[in-house]
Amino acid sequence: MKHGTHQLLELDLEAVSWPVDGAFTIARGSKQVAEAIVVRLVSNGHAGRGECVPYTRYGETLASVERQIRAALAEMGGAPDRARLQEILPAGAARNALDCALWDLEAKTKGVSVAALCGFELQDWVETAFTLSLDTPEKMRTRAIAHENKKLLKLKLSGNGDLERVAAVRAGAPNARIIVDANESWTVDDYHRFVPRFEELGVSMIEQPFPATDDQPLQSLARPIPICADESCHTRADLPRLAGLYDMINIKLDKAGGLTEGIALLKAGRKRNLAIMIGCMLGSSLAIAPARLLAPYADIADIDGPLLLAADHEPSIPLDGDRMGNPAPALWG
Repeated sequence: MKHGTHQLLELDLEAVSWPVDGAFTIARGSKQVAEAIVVRLVSNGHAGRGECVPYTRYGETLASVERQIRAALAEMGGAPDRARLQEILPAGAARNALDCALWDLEAKTKGVSVAALCGFELQDWVETAFTLSLDTPEKMRTRAIAHENKKLLKLKLSGNGDLERVAAVRAGAPNARIIVDANESWTVDDYHRFVPRFEELGVSMIEQPFPATDDQPLQSLARPIPICADESCHTRADLPRLAGLYDMINIKLDKAGGLTEGIALLKAGRKRNLAIMIGCMLGSSLAIAPARLLAPYADIADIDGPLLLAADHEPSIPLDGDRMGNPAPALWG
């Protein structure tokens, strides 16, 4: 969307805190709230929105992301130009919020859906993984029993005790498909200990076992269970380095810097014969809505952010157990 006869953009920014339903715990720490920024862009009487979740793992804060958003809009001269945005801002939360708001604004202005703008087909419902936070084996088993009707469970792991955690969840949800996410917490010794047993327990994917800065051991390790790059994959620029290390990539729009790069990364990953996961940060329906658009084109959708919150936007994305519908136009897209 480029500036021509359009009025300059008006910007509204709002920092929001979404309470978590309980706590969300991974190897790096625990959260009781998800801190986000909502961007609203107005032009010619039409408004588009986007939401991002600044991530401390990448040095982002609410304040730093807000500064980036304001500076980028100023550099664009207040004009709605998505291509220019990719040049101005690096991949990250700030670009994601602006990019998704520009997609929404263009759709609202033209009276069509973002799916139509992208040439995508909508699917009424998609199945999402449901995440079990890192905890003791006993507590994770209890959570697994409570959610044994979910078809796909994603377990947050941390290294020590992970064998017991996975075995406990498998006992609690014997029929569920299980994927695990180590969030960069494993050593090579952990990998050797865990993978054979995980194979026996029916784990179907392992996400980011090693730190992104130290994942080269995957080149020589056997991978009987597919390995997914999360922290190691942000944009298309990362793909050449991942060759021979990973079997799948996790596309998160807050990492990729928006739907524009997310679409490009999905297409580029497919060309390299990589399986695709569409993931998310811990976020609301507005934050998840653009990723929901990509979910039908992925091998795994892990977009359960709204399912893990105690509050959400109104309207929110329709939910039916672990199935997610399409967002209403009033929300996004």
